[in-house]
Amino acid sequence: MTRVLIHGAKGRMGQALIRCAAPLDELEVVAAIDQGDDLAGALPAADVVVDFSLPHTWPMLTGLCARHGKPLVSGTTGASPEERAALEAAGSVVPIVWASNFSTGVNTLFWLTRKAAEILGPAFDLEVVEMHHRLKKDAPSGTATTLAEILAETRGVQLDRAARHGRRGVVGERTASEIGVHALRGGDVVGDHTVMFAAAGERVELTHKASSRDTFANGALRAAGWVLGRPPGIYDMQDVLGLRAA
Repeated sequence: MTRVLIHGAKGRMGQALIRCAAPLDELEVVAAIDQGDDLAGALPAADVVVDFSLPHTWPMLTGLCARHGKPLVSGTTGASPEERAALEAAGSVVPIVWASNFSTGVNTLFWLTRKAAEILGPAFDLEVVEMHHRLKKDAPSGTATTLAEILAETRGVQLDRAARHGRRGVVGERTASEIGVHALRGGDVVGDHTVMFAAAGERVELTHKASSRDTFANGALRAAGWVLGRPPGIYDMQDVLGLRAA
């Protein structure tokens, strides 16, 4: 039995985690922690922490996990370089699975995006479009950023130079090195992501659409079971699903 502490339990993903964990015989939620709760007091009873909260909590959360030797699974996005540094420091002490998206389908999209970019080559222009619900605070989504990072790595360019976040006015012709990244917000959309490869005479589109947060919750719970006993380090869902070397 894996004892799980959920951090960010009052949020949409926290509630999905609690709901999805309930029928699983191999998992037990021993604590559901949110802002103002005693994380340090609850941590010793858990085998692993699953975090979907806000990045400003990472320095405190990762420090406690490292101090108590507790593996961490986190789907929190929008972290600053300083907050990400806290995660990486903890990863030298305990195993951490951090992913911008825990969906099996999205991680398949990551794999397909890399393969398509390798096969299609530089003749195809690259664009990433994502849409989420109107309450999402960060843009572009962590998943869209990961997709853009995969494209930049495959093309051998730096994303911070190649990315074009929307276009307005007389911006000139599209350059061959651009990677367009576009964020749409509205309604209650759980998460739509499309990677577009456009060339003269043809276009390839890879799309994933999520209709329920349960797909992310189930992936994170799968990662919680996988991370136990792993060496310290920063892992992601490609590792959990065995896609890293595929």
